[in-house]
Amino acid sequence: MDLFEFTSQKASDEAKPLAAKMRPRALDEFIGQEDVAGKGTLIYNAIKNDRIFSMIFWGPPGCGKTTLAKIIARETRSHFIQISAVLSGVRDIRSVIEEAKNQRTIYQRKTILFVDEIHRFNKAQQDAFLHHVESGLITLIGATTENPSFEVIPALNSRCRVITLHPLSDKHIAQLLKHTLNDMDRGLGMMNLVFTDDALAHLVFIADGDARTAINSLELTASLLTPDTDKSGEEQNKTITLTDVEQALQKKALRYDKTGEEHYNLISAFHKSLRGSDPDAALYWLGRMLAAGEDPVYIARRMVRFASEDVGNADPYALQITMSAMEVYRFLGYPEGDLALAQAAVYLATAPRSNSIYSAYNDVRDTIKKTGTLPPPMHIRNASTRLMKDLGYGRGYRYAHDYKEGYVPQEYLPEKLRDRLFYVPTDRGYEKTIKQRLDRWRSLKKRSERNE
Repeated sequence: MDLFEFTSQKASDEAKPLAAKMRPRALDEFIGQEDVAGKGTLIYNAIKNDRIFSMIFWGPPGCGKTTLAKIIARETRSHFIQISAVLSGVRDIRSVIEEAKNQRTIYQRKTILFVDEIHRFNKAQQDAFLHHVESGLITLIGATTENPSFEVIPALNSRCRVITLHPLSDKHIAQLLKHTLNDMDRGLGMMNLVFTDDALAHLVFIADGDARTAINSLELTASLLTPDTDKSGEEQNKTITLTDVEQALQKKALRYDKTGEEHYNLISAFHKSLRGSDPDAALYWLGRMLAAGEDPVYIARRMVRFASEDVGNADPYALQITMSAMEVYRFLGYPEGDLALAQAAVYLATAPRSNSIYSAYNDVRDTIKKTGTLPPPMHIRNASTRLMKDLGYGRGYRYAHDYKEGYVPQEYLPEKLRDRLFYVPTDRGYEKTIKQRLDRWRSLKKRSERNE
């Protein structure tokens, strides 16, 4: 690299956002995701042994998907190509394939293709590199915030290992912020900054598990500070206070103590008031949280959860109303959007209660853990080919619409779970109607089994 290239590269690096500068360059620098990239894990051993396989990183923004892909490329000495599914098409994929062939032929190097937001590729685009993943020409690493089971074609999904990443914990976000503040090479170490405890707590809270958001918030806060100097003109450590963070981010901190106890007390009081059918208390705690600067979308998410977990099918409209309230707030914002949240809170507090769905699904999950992957009965299997039909798939299936009331007794659960009941509706609200209907159907089914 000549002097001009060095100067140009240096200027380019300095222009990068702080989050890009602080991106870990080695596995040992990677913070969080120990269950995925920690010592002894599949990823860790694959990197150390230089035996990288195609994989898809699935997780929320800022959890380390892109960082981990770049670390893999760096530590395995592979040729690394990064494209975005938002900006690339089939022509770009063909160009990548040609480059990978050249790397293999001329330099005997493996090529890792990192596709950011891979869920944005359509079927034709995903098909374009399917064969090359299968042949081993490229090792594919995809990153997505969406469930790969729905957004990635089955043929490609089956050739990749899905690696689930989670939001970073508060502990890891705090560790990352402290490291960024003290890093003299790529971070803010030269600015002589220190945190107050409540300023750090607020930055961690705002980040909500997103490393990029955490560092961007710190960078913005630091950019608005003026250095402190003593009488001799020597620059002193500058303290980042809670007020500094609030002013920089234009987001008021919640009125909680250093452990965050008050935040959890308020949301707990709100949730229990809804469950206790007290609309007055629910409105009060809702108002308290909004006045304290709580994220309205966070409150809405908690109400959506409540609609499924505590109201359920006793009032099916509860879920629709809470989802609508969240969208209304996003559309109107403060203060008009507050009324939509208040409307949803009162509706939930006065709705009939049932946690039958919650109990039933927990029972289902426990049963699956104990029994494993049981096969469906033959008569309800997919019989889309002649071979499947010859094997008995779909044989004996009875089409419900051909029968009175649109119901016909037959078994839908695996043989080992025959007659198992998971969902037991209550006598409250709309579930009373569901219960009457189910009782009749289940009675007909038992009668049919006795007559067989």
